[in-house]
Amino acid sequence: MKFTSLFLFLICALFLNLTFPQKDKAKAGIRQEFFGKLPDGREAHLFTLRNAVGMEVKISNYGGYIVSWTAPDKTGKQENITLGVPTFADYLKGTPSFGPIIGRYGNRIAKGKLELDGKEYSLAVNSGGNHIHGGRVGFDKKLWTATPINGNEPALKLRYTSPDGEEGYPGMLAVEVVYTLQKDNALRIQYQATTNKTTVVNLTNHAYFNLTGMKRDILAHELMIKGDKYLPTDAKQIPTGELKPVAGTPFDFTKPTVIGARINDTTDTQIKYGSGYDHNWVFSDQTDKLKLGATVYEPQSGRFLEVYTTEPGVQLYTANHLNGNLKGKEGVAFTRRFGLCLETQHYPDSPNHPNFPSTTLRPDETYQSTTVYKFSVR
Repeated sequence: MKFTSLFLFLICALFLNLTFPQKDKAKAGIRQEFFGKLPDGREAHLFTLRNAVGMEVKISNYGGYIVSWTAPDKTGKQENITLGVPTFADYLKGTPSFGPIIGRYGNRIAKGKLELDGKEYSLAVNSGGNHIHGGRVGFDKKLWTATPINGNEPALKLRYTSPDGEEGYPGMLAVEVVYTLQKDNALRIQYQATTNKTTVVNLTNHAYFNLTGMKRDILAHELMIKGDKYLPTDAKQIPTGELKPVAGTPFDFTKPTVIGARINDTTDTQIKYGSGYDHNWVFSDQTDKLKLGATVYEPQSGRFLEVYTTEPGVQLYTANHLNGNLKGKEGVAFTRRFGLCLETQHYPDSPNHPNFPSTTLRPDETYQSTTVYKFSVR
């Protein structure tokens, strides 16, 4: 009788466990898998970082791409909140920088020209006669050496050494980028670089966020940027050198404001130049301490993103040139304004504007920068 009762108890327990799965108890950690092969036969890998509450970030050592990133909505549902393409072959074909490490220099340098210690350098020109995002073969197209770091806050350390003269830049640059998925649903990105010749460095990540979980565009997202000035540009989006107050312009996000409210203001020349927002904001706090720089809130999902950084500025780009030709893993076409980028950085074209914070790195110095993207719900 006791045996029969015990047997029935075990059967019922098994049935209940199968029918009503308990909360996912998978441990925090990092998993590595094959992602694809480069034309020269080298293998790229995909690393899945998972924390104890179920957030997952998938990162490739090819280009340091954030391939996907799940975050819970206000009901607890985990959904991908960054734009990415389905396969490694799609990344090899090229994307509008869906989440890679950008370097050596994030953003634009006018005419690909810069001067260091009295010597002029010519960089690769790859955007309307200007240099952008490191050139034709930037860090987003490099295979980085990866070191996975397991634990409750899993991390992925990526290293790449850029040779002297690559894309026209002087000096051999040794770069290290560490992605750490924290317990509090924040992804910390730490950048470090050293050089053997005086050069310029401006590293960032180019993730496109969509807090709806790929359901709608980002025009209803509410954005706040802690910056009371921005950088106007010329028609080719090169900064004029002026730091213009945002007050009274479509660039005022000092209080949370719906992105779509003024994005089509055709009376504003700067909006015309960018076909929307594609500009650098100057943070009110210009120190190199880690500080809050921006927030994004998506009302329907309840997802709330905070951006902390040691950088002096951030480039907001609202995917003004996506046209639906690319689709994500969810099968959704990436149409115009389907994502937003918050690229923490030094200012574009800084080497040609002495009044901008310097991006010069010398052999006796170490470049260091940290940005944290933290998710919660409201």
